[in-house]
Formats: sequence, structure tokens, C-alpha cells
Amino acid sequence: MQGLLDQYAVSQNGFLPPSLPLACLPDSYYAPWESVISQLPALLKDDAFRTAASRMPVLSTDSLRSEQEWQRAYLVLAFFTHAYIWGGDKPADVLPPPISVPLLKVVAHLELPPVATYAALNLWNFGSTSPSHSFDDLDALHALHTFTGTESESWFYVVSVAMECRAASIVPVLLEAMVSPQDIDANATISVLRQFVPCIQDIGRLLDRMHERCDPQVFFWEIRPYLAGSKNMAAQGLPNGVFYDEGIDEHGQQRGSWQQLRGGSNGQSSLLQFFDIVLGVEHYSNGTAAVAPLGFHEEVRGYMPGPHRRFLEYAGSLQNLRQAVDGLSDSAQKEELVSAFQDATKALAAFRNKHLAIVTRYIVLPSKQKRAGSTNNSGRGLAGTPQASSKTSSYAYNPSKPCTEPHLPSEKFTGTGGTDLLPFLKQTRDETLFAGQSLSQAA
Repeated sequence: MQGLLDQYAVSQNGFLPPSLPLACLPDSYYAPWESVISQLPALLKDDAFRTAASRMPVLSTDSLRSEQEWQRAYLVLAFFTHAYIWGGDKPADVLPPPISVPLLKVVAHLELPPVATYAALNLWNFGSTSPSHSFDDLDALHALHTFTGTESESWFYVVSVAMECRAASIVPVLLEAMVSPQDIDANATISVLRQFVPCIQDIGRLLDRMHERCDPQVFFWEIRPYLAGSKNMAAQGLPNGVFYDEGIDEHGQQRGSWQQLRGGSNGQSSLLQFFDIVLGVEHYSNGTAAVAPLGFHEEVRGYMPGPHRRFLEYAGSLQNLRQAVDGLSDSAQKEELVSAFQDATKALAAFRNKHLAIVTRYIVLPSKQKRAGSTNNSGRGLAGTPQASSKTSSYAYNPSKPCTEPHLPSEKFTGTGGTDLLPFLKQTRDETLFAGQSLSQAA
């Protein structure tokens, strides 16, 4: 099984790499990048990053050797991209050649878009002090790079890293269970579903730890603005997206292209999409109020590393566990399998409800409060948030209690991935529940 997974860059750590990401590119040729990324929070604080970035040389990607080096280059350039766009009083709609030229070559190699995706922010952006290098030891993890230099931002990224690793062991188990109808072993499938439930609950407990070291005010006002993309950002000053300037060609003509891209989001996690595929959960939302032929979940596969995207395509070609029920004639077995399947979809929906509660605490509530230490509600480059209100919310987040659905405010909140945030998350959760309910009705 691991040989099959290796083809899709799925390691013993799941969609995380098999070993720690590089903390520095080994070739001194890339010292200009490493020098700037090491100073990124200070440069942004001093409004000096755009000047520093524009003065960098346009470096070639020819000296990148291993896949780890390509991933490191992408991480660095993706951080530069968002720092340049959002690191000023107004967003920049032109990305200069020192960033855009090598970035476009790196993303072509990795089959990613030229923007900071979940892979850049989370999958390839962490270190560990754990002697065993266990990537699910949350207290031993730290982000290699942040925009703000805050513990809140580092913690925000590595919570997802720990969750990815903690769920890694269930990936081959679930894949092996997705067999053809004639090979269905009902007892084995029930066993797999019973293993899936505590796995989801376990990563939910890790998500519940977000409050320990990530301050909502710091996240909303200081971190979140840098995570936004250039899609659906007209109100924030990017009506045409961002122009990726590739310089002047030999004929004196300007080279480059306008791009409108989603920012990084957990919706780009291959792990969660894999769970949906295994359970046969179908999503229809395109991330806005409309329903489109290509939904958000399918669209954002283009924001995943190429091998991970192909893994999901492969998994989607197999028999999912929801379909397994149809192959059973034994009514007692079918009833037990339906029950196990419903428990699995409820567990995944409960996890998504936790995400709704996190969004309430980290986006909805801070948007209604004044910025700490400020006499007004303005925030530089605050992407995708409504005008703050003096009203307060009655919803209180308590990680020790089961998550309940927060009151959905009348304001629209655009996620960093460009979605109509709260309605989208609610619909995603409801579609997960529906997969179990409809199976019960069919059975």
C-alpha cells in the first residue's frame, strides 16, 4: 500500500512530507531570498518589504535540485507574494519580476498556482523540536516563517500540521477499504468506519487547542489580511486581481499576466477532501450564493500539489464506502453498516461544526470589536471583512463544550479562499450530514 501512496507523494505522515521541510536553501546562490525571508516580519512592520523585494535580483530556478528545494523555494516566494500585495497602506496590484519570474517557474514544476496555498503556509512550513520528529506533537512544532513574527501566527499554521499528521495512519486504512462491490467485506468495512470516528474526534481535539496560543485579535487584525488572495477582492482594491510582471522581452514589450487567485485556506487540505471521497459526500457550492457546475471543493484541487490532486482523482475512481451498502443483501449486516456510516458522517460534520465555531471566535467576534490599542476600527489591508460594528455578539466560544452552530450574522464575510464564508461552511457541514441521512432513507 505504501508503494501506491508513494506515487502520489503521500508519506507515512499523510500529505505532509516524509521528513522535516528545509529551513534554508543550501545553495548560496539563493542567499538574497533567504536574507529577505529571515527579516520578513521586521520589513513588513517598517513598511520596507516592497523596497527590499524590488531590489532583489531575478534569480533562476536552475540551481534547485531536490523536491524539498523546490518546495522551499515555493514557500519563500509565496510569502513574498502576499507580503508584497498586502504589505502596505494599499494593496499592490503589480508583482515585480524578482518575485513573479521565479515564482511562475517554481509553481509550474510543483503544479500549483502562483499564490500562497495551504501547502506553502502549512504542509511545507514547519519545524519540530521533538527528538522523535513526530509531526503531531503540537507543542514541539513551530512555523518556519510568518508575516507577523507572532506566536499566534505560528500556532495557527502548526495546528493544521499536527492534525494532518495525527490523521495520517487512517489514510491507507480507508483507501484499502475502497474496494469493488464483489469484494465487499461488511465486517471489515464496519471496522474501518469505527476506526474513522475516533480519528476525526482526535483531530477535532487538536483544533480545539487553537485558542491556547492564537489570539483572536492578533489573528483578525494582523495575520488574516496577509492570507487573502486576489479573487473576489475588488472591494479591497484589486478589481482586476494582480499583474504578474515578467519584465520586458527582447522586442521591448511588457510580459506578464493578470491573475485572480484564491488565498490559502483549509479547504485546500487534501486530507479533508479525501475523507469526503471515502464517505461519498457530495458538495455543490461554488463558495458563493450561487451553485456552479464546478464547485469550490473541486476548483481548489487546483490549489493542491499535483501528486495530491492525482491521489484524490484516483480515490474518486474507487468504490466509496457509501456505495458499499448497496452490495449487501444481508439486512442485519446492512443495518449495522448503515449505522457505522452514519456515525462516521456525523463525526465529520461535528468536526466541521468546530470550524464554524473557530470562525465565529476568530473572525465574527473580532470584526464587531475595536482593535486592541486602537481608537477606531480601521485595519490596514483588512481583506474580506465587513465594516466593524459597535455591536457585540452573544455567542461565547468554549472549547470544553460541544460546538453548537453560531448565530450567522447579516454581514457577509469573505474567506481568505474567496468564499462567502459562514454560509459556505454551514452548507459544507450540512452536505456531510446529508450523506448519512440519505443512506439511511435508501437502506
